[in-house]
Amino acid sequence: MTTEGLSLAGFNDLPAKTAEEALLACCSAPRWARAIVAARPYPTTEALLAAADAESAALDDAEIDEALAGHPRIGDRPTSAASAREQAGVTGEDVRSALAEGNRAYEAKFGHIYLVCAAGRGGEELLAILRARLDNDPATERQVMRTELAKINRLRLTKLVAP
Repeated sequence: MTTEGLSLAGFNDLPAKTAEEALLACCSAPRWARAIVAARPYPTTEALLAAADAESAALDDAEIDEALAGHPRIGDRPTSAASAREQAGVTGEDVRSALAEGNRAYEAKFGHIYLVCAAGRGGEELLAILRARLDNDPATERQVMRTELAKINRLRLTKLVAP
């Protein structure tokens, strides 16, 4: 069953398990998905997004790691439709190769994948952002990554409930 584009009312009416599965496609942190489901019904999309932002901010490090596990590396061939749409601007083997090299350096420094809201951005821009973020200290980068995760969650949730 596809749940993308089902409307806010449709999301509010989904059985809890189905709603949770739909949310796990947005963010693979189970507690995040359960909390969003438990707070239904949402009167507006803005209320849903505000709840998602609050739950994203409340994720602990282990839950952030669960969320990151649901994302492919930038430049890798995406395995989900959402990731494929979001990384559509990543083209060319030279860019993919440079991203792969940057990803290795990033993961060695920070211990997790480089996460960025890639929607609407080209490969060269994503590579430049990666290189700039390599200059961050670990605490700063962890906060930047959390902000990017929240942006991706919002983007995917909006798509989920768009009529």
